Amino acid sequence: MLNLQYLVFAGAGAQFIGYLSYVIETLRGNTKPNKVTWFLWTIAPLIATFAAISDGVRWSVLPVFMTGFGPILILLASFLNKKSYWKLERFDYLCGLFSLLALILWGITKEPVVAIVFAIISDALAAIPTLSKAWKYPDSESVGPFITGLFAGLTSFAAIKIGNFAEYAFPAWIVFINTCLTFAILKNKIRPPAR
Repeated sequence: MLNLQYLVFAGAGAQFIGYLSYVIETLRGNTKPNKVTWFLWTIAPLIATFAAISDGVRWSVLPVFMTGFGPILILLASFLNKKSYWKLERFDYLCGLFSLLALILWGITKEPVVAIVFAIISDALAAIPTLSKAWKYPDSESVGPFITGLFAGLTSFAAIKIGNFAEYAFPAWIVFINTCLTFAILKNKIRPPAR
């Protein structure tokens, strides 16, 4: 019988392919990542990963780790191609500032559950600029990492052993935000805009 916890490896592999497709589209200049979002998306999931590990979580945290590792690659790619530039507004910086504040608050508490809550808040605030951009300008985004991120987040649930907040919280957030981002990018393809 197949042990379902190993699905996280398939999810992590798919997620890596999704990130790679985004990197390629960024290098080609077809995708224009919001640097504030992608920078902060490297930090919050990695903090959630280490907090979950410190609370006894094992393989189910792999998709959360990939959610932090992939954005590092995308952020680097965004600096390599000048055509992939997205102009940052005051709103982007405010979201980034509040996202960093959430991470600092976690650092003060040093509690794994509190760390995960603040990592989710930070990740959500980091997501707002890209979600807004994807909604208004869906052609400036690539859907690949968000669809594969959704799949990877779902695979986390197959590997849950302890069944506590540390195991469920960030994967549930990953599923939710990737669903929102995928819909924002594909909404016009699903239902063409009214004329």
